[in-house]
Amino acid sequence: MNVTTSPNENVWTIVVAAGSGARFGGPKQFSILGDRRVLDWSVETAKAVSAGVVVVLPPTEAEREGGVAGGATRSESVRRGLAAVPHDATIICVHDAARPFASAHLYREVIAQVHGGADGAVPALAVTDTIKQVNAQNIVVATPDRSTLVAVQTPQAFRASVLRDAHASSPEGTDDATLVEAMSKQVVVVAGESMNRKLTAPEDLEWARAMASTEA
Repeated sequence: MNVTTSPNENVWTIVVAAGSGARFGGPKQFSILGDRRVLDWSVETAKAVSAGVVVVLPPTEAEREGGVAGGATRSESVRRGLAAVPHDATIICVHDAARPFASAHLYREVIAQVHGGADGAVPALAVTDTIKQVNAQNIVVATPDRSTLVAVQTPQAFRASVLRDAHASSPEGTDDATLVEAMSKQVVVVAGESMNRKLTAPEDLEWARAMASTEA
């Protein structure tokens, strides 16, 4: 079933690309990856599975790129993107532009979960390393059972009304699922993709360029 063309759903995607890339050393979303920029990879896939796409960019680039100016935090940037999504959207996906290899299949998986009744859906991979919780003095205080842990990715999909409610009081979170969970809403997990790696450091871009060259 193609959810994006279903008369019952109007799917829109917010691509968040407003970061300054402090850890990366510059705005990684504009780095060249193969024959396109990182941003272009992410937007192209989002457009393939959505009725419309809102791109949130650094304020200095928003007008030139035809996007929406982002805010000081990721959550604020998402809220500015939300304001540009039509009110008749029924499902809203949020994707970080720094994950250029997220597939159309992954979008369809999270969208299908929301279409089926979930408030939200996120892709995730099982955690294979042992995780330690430490305090401010870097002393280990707990070792969570890794069988209960997953590493979450984007795109994340949500029932539009739920996502708007989650952002209504301008909360902050590292991802949108966190805000939806705080409302005691149901967020389900689908299988993530190992290729859906977030570009955080320069070596991540080197890896991505190697992957892009194999697909050329």
